Amino acid sequence: MPPKKRSSPRRKSKPKPRRAKKTPRPQDPGPAFAKLAAVMARLRAPGGCPWDREQTHSTLRTYLIEEAYEVLDALDSRDDSKFAEELGDLLLQVLFHAQIAAEQRRFSINDVIREIHDKMIRRHPHVFGTTNAKTSAQVLRNWELLKKQERQSKTSNALVGAGLARPSSDSSVAPASNRQAKSEPARRSESESESESEGEGEGEGEGEGGSLLDGVPHTIPALLEAFQLTRKAARIGFDWDNVEGIFDKLLEESTELREVLRKKESPDRIESELGDILFVAVNLSRFLNVDPEIALHKASAKFTRRFREMEKIAREQGTTLAEIPRPQLESLWDQSKQRELSKASAK
Repeated sequence: MPPKKRSSPRRKSKPKPRRAKKTPRPQDPGPAFAKLAAVMARLRAPGGCPWDREQTHSTLRTYLIEEAYEVLDALDSRDDSKFAEELGDLLLQVLFHAQIAAEQRRFSINDVIREIHDKMIRRHPHVFGTTNAKTSAQVLRNWELLKKQERQSKTSNALVGAGLARPSSDSSVAPASNRQAKSEPARRSESESESESEGEGEGEGEGEGGSLLDGVPHTIPALLEAFQLTRKAARIGFDWDNVEGIFDKLLEESTELREVLRKKESPDRIESELGDILFVAVNLSRFLNVDPEIALHKASAKFTRRFREMEKIAREQGTTLAEIPRPQLESLWDQSKQRELSKASAK
């Protein structure tokens, strides 16, 4: 029997370097978006949906607001399926308005996308350009400056188009592409002078009819309008040093309202003083990073829950709230609050 051949010792193979797991590529939204846009166009076309064909920008205003609030409700529910569905409903409103405009040859959904795409590039020079912005506060201040420059540029272009002014060579309102073409030293000097005279630059447009507050629409809910106004003012440093200053202001405004009521002044004066209190309250919410619209919405929901619980307690007692004396209603309110707190602690 021939001797067995000795097998040569196997060389240990070098361990292969572990490759990092590839994260799945996000799906291209292009085809899905195009299909949705096609559905919207079909609904509006001859032979489409009669209701969709009757709609105008004006008739859709209510739905736009409703869908936005439903998105917020879905967000609070922490139900991703519902959240995605409501975001889709809101997106449909954007497509709806764009489709109506396209039919009137004013603009299309492509124009809407291009506008927001270009704006994001233009408003983020710290990402797509050479501007430095290391904190959120710097980003927001730059954002407001860029918005102001854009408004000035639009006004200037409109005057030139109407033949009321000559084309301006002012580089501060030049298109973003032109501004980015400057040499590095020019960029540095521009950035330095901007930071040194930022306080002056912010108020520059006021004499020409421009303002940092121009971008706040008057058609939005009053709470949101006040919130945006105070936020814009705060971004350039017009803000309280601490929250105690706002509480002092709130006390001052409430004292003034009491005085107006004591003197039995006009309803307009009462309305004005009450408005001041509400405005300070909104400023307080902004200072605390709380959206006043959402906070008030939640407070309303809490009131609704507790009031319904009061009605339930009254029914258990064989009566209705309308038949219960005022002092006892306070007692029912306290019972309602206690039941809600007990349910919350039991979870």
